[in-house]
Amino acid sequence: MQEQINIATGARNAAIQESEGEMQAAINVAQGEAEAIKAIAAANAEAIARVARAVELPGGMQAVNLKVAEKYVEAFAGIAKAGNTLIVPSNMADISTLIAGAMSVVKAQTP
Repeated sequence: MQEQINIATGARNAAIQESEGEMQAAINVAQGEAEAIKAIAAANAEAIARVARAVELPGGMQAVNLKVAEKYVEAFAGIAKAGNTLIVPSNMADISTLIAGAMSVVKAQTP
């Protein structure tokens, strides 16, 4: 009888240890993911701060304007690749108007 109790107790203890190990593994994964999210957020914050400082330098706003124009054109190119229907502004042929529109958004955001 004692042998059966010992076997049952051993099995119970093994199950508890396995469960605790799985729980600790899940905690470790969650903590790792949380640290990764924090690192990404810190990197994004630093990148934004650098851009903000760069805009204040001579030629900084022109660089922002160029980047916005590039992203604007890339966005339309991406939309065109995504499907067979593309809705574009009526003045799409006039790329300078498109870029001027994007620039007005950037200028409206500057203090």
